[in-house]
Amino acid sequence: MVSGAVALLSRKGERLHRIAGTLFFLSMLMMSAIAASVAPFLTDGQRPNTVAGIMTFYLVATAWATVRFPEGSVGRFDLAALFVPLGVAVAGMMFALEAQNSPTGTIDGSPPQAFYVFMVIGTIAAASDFKVMVRGGISGAPRIARHLWRMCTALFIATGSFFLGQPKFLPAFLQGSPLVFLPVLAPLLLMGFWLIRVRLTNWFWREAVA
Repeated sequence: MVSGAVALLSRKGERLHRIAGTLFFLSMLMMSAIAASVAPFLTDGQRPNTVAGIMTFYLVATAWATVRFPEGSVGRFDLAALFVPLGVAVAGMMFALEAQNSPTGTIDGSPPQAFYVFMVIGTIAAASDFKVMVRGGISGAPRIARHLWRMCTALFIATGSFFLGQPKFLPAFLQGSPLVFLPVLAPLLLMGFWLIRVRLTNWFWREAVA
């Protein structure tokens, strides 16, 4: 979370941004891979964490690939990655329906709303992947925007999982306080700022020329 915050706040493309982004990429891959692998074997049921781990791994991996692979191209990685958000969206829908129809109204302690998030994110990501494949790749500002929203969404999942899902690790004065929503929503707010700056202003082109 710290490396992700540094990458968001530092000047894009500079050395600090690249170092923080690499640390964020590697740490998020390890965290999400461990979460998705271990959660199904826990005795108290962790299907929400399984879905979250898979989706986070996919978001970080495709965000990295977007800026590392050549512009205006698609490959086998892009085709294979397309099936991940589709699977997440379908799994989210199935778990949400199961939670709605259960006597407690939950599944593994999570309400249906917990899975709606993954249904929406999975659908948006799959539509984005399909669009890139149809166009034969992307370049310029849309490429940076794709990298940006995927990294920020992964960071949002991480901050939400920690500050809202693990309050016992927070200081006593923050437990139950509305202040915990600030670090959770911060990645989304910063994502909105940068998406507007990249897509609706000439900031990207000025940086590219420089």
